[in-house]
Amino acid sequence: MVLLQRRVLFVCLGNICRSPLAEGVFRHHVMQAGLEEQIYVDSAGTASWHQGKSPDIRSIQTAQKHGIDISRQQARQLHEEDFERFHYIVAMDESNLINIQDKAPYLHTANVRLLLEHEKKDVPDPYYGANEGFDGVYDLVRDGTYNLLQEIREEMDPAEI
Repeated sequence: MVLLQRRVLFVCLGNICRSPLAEGVFRHHVMQAGLEEQIYVDSAGTASWHQGKSPDIRSIQTAQKHGIDISRQQARQLHEEDFERFHYIVAMDESNLINIQDKAPYLHTANVRLLLEHEKKDVPDPYYGANEGFDGVYDLVRDGTYNLLQEIREEMDPAEI
């Protein structure tokens, strides 16, 4: 039996605050569910400013408070081929969702959506704020990624789980 691997890409503006945190938290949920062979996780930014850089230290510290290590991640920019490589491209906010849709090739297979689309909310950018903003982002990302994992599990064949 061949297991189909689901591929999930989280996207924010610079790929140093929200999307690396979402990647780390989602990976943590995936590992807890024992699905690390079935679900691949990555993150990217719509802008290129921070390519090759580590996540913002405040995102790293916030993740560490919850037993998640994102310190080895490196920022990268969203590429056209990501629309074929990933099943889900998940935006942190409406502005980045629009940017993602603008970059998308005419025909692509990715499911492009907001992380909190059911709540009709954005994950706010904490970059220019205080450390508490990162804690709030963590809470939103934790709940949103958990819900996303449940949706993906419902789509999977029971033999894959």
